Amino acid sequence: MTGPSTPARGLEDVVMADSAISLVEGERGWLVYRGFDIGELMEGPSFESVVHLLVLGTPPGSESLADLVSSLGRNRPLPRSLELGVDAMAPTVPPMDALRTMVSLLGDGTVAFPPTVEQGLRLIARSPTLLARHVRRGAGESPVAPRSDLGHVANYLWMLSGETPEAARVRALERYFILLADHGMNASTFALRVVLSTQSDLMSAATAALAALKGPAHGGAPAKVVEMFDAIGDPAAAPAWIDSALTRRERLYGFGHRAYKVEDPRSVWLKRIAREVARPERYRLAEAVERAGLDALSRSKPGHRLFTNVEFYAAVVLEAVGLSRELFTPTFALARTAGWAAHALEQSKDNRLIRPDVRYTGADRGRRWPGPAAAAGAMRMEPETKGP
Repeated sequence: MTGPSTPARGLEDVVMADSAISLVEGERGWLVYRGFDIGELMEGPSFESVVHLLVLGTPPGSESLADLVSSLGRNRPLPRSLELGVDAMAPTVPPMDALRTMVSLLGDGTVAFPPTVEQGLRLIARSPTLLARHVRRGAGESPVAPRSDLGHVANYLWMLSGETPEAARVRALERYFILLADHGMNASTFALRVVLSTQSDLMSAATAALAALKGPAHGGAPAKVVEMFDAIGDPAAAPAWIDSALTRRERLYGFGHRAYKVEDPRSVWLKRIAREVARPERYRLAEAVERAGLDALSRSKPGHRLFTNVEFYAAVVLEAVGLSRELFTPTFALARTAGWAAHALEQSKDNRLIRPDVRYTGADRGRRWPGPAAAAGAMRMEPETKGP
């Protein structure tokens, strides 16, 4: 057998690139975008300002922010060909599956390597329009045209409902978008960078990222958290329910994170946001489940340093702003398009094909195919010889 002798399962602790976009420091509970702690970005900047920071690399000035906002607004409407593509899909297709497929339609043959800022902004701007159009068709309602006079997040809520959203709902969801905009070399971003490394186009890479994000081990967990809340029902029932689930060796969604060994800073902020916008009884249930889960995990897995992760209170916030649970993961994806655009640009600037190795654990070389076929094959492979 040949190949690496000590494979890193899941590529854990393997550094595959340098990046100036975001720092995830799991031992200290830090999340930093281009030098700005996530708490700093919770205090006032708009999502568009954070897009500017991630994609263009700097905090915006008034003029450059106006240009970015204008570009997003200009790119929101879909050309007729894209509308026809969206409308050709069965309205019963789940939103996350639909978003993955619809984003692939953005790769219309005019998008090529290397990616550009304009392509990245188009991905960010059009993804909500695609999703909202499909969701409304699934509900038997006509699509709502995007509005350039609304911010990115407010426009998303507008296209879903056809009603101008309340400011408190917009701000809660906008802060969620900022918190989820990027997170280092997560699974979906890694998938995107692998595809870009082959010199494929941005929309193909974003499609791969969406496919990775769909999985419950990455972005699909918030809906599972809500299912857990519904199953528990009453705060007093949380300890017994949690203990029973762990006895059955079931996974507790919303607890534990691969990177963070202390509290996930995004979860800390989402808990504060949830307290502001959620129904009091729902928030009390979430707190009771959190306490019961942390207590049970500390007893069953001592020393593992498990805390609630971003999905736990994200579920409470997304539910509180009026999104159905089937929209939780695609909404996560809409937020993450900002980070994907930034990583695509960074990958293309110093590109090298990402091609890791594996350790072969199969049979030793030299096996022979059994039966008469082996002899026949050997005869066919004999080189021709000529006489003197």
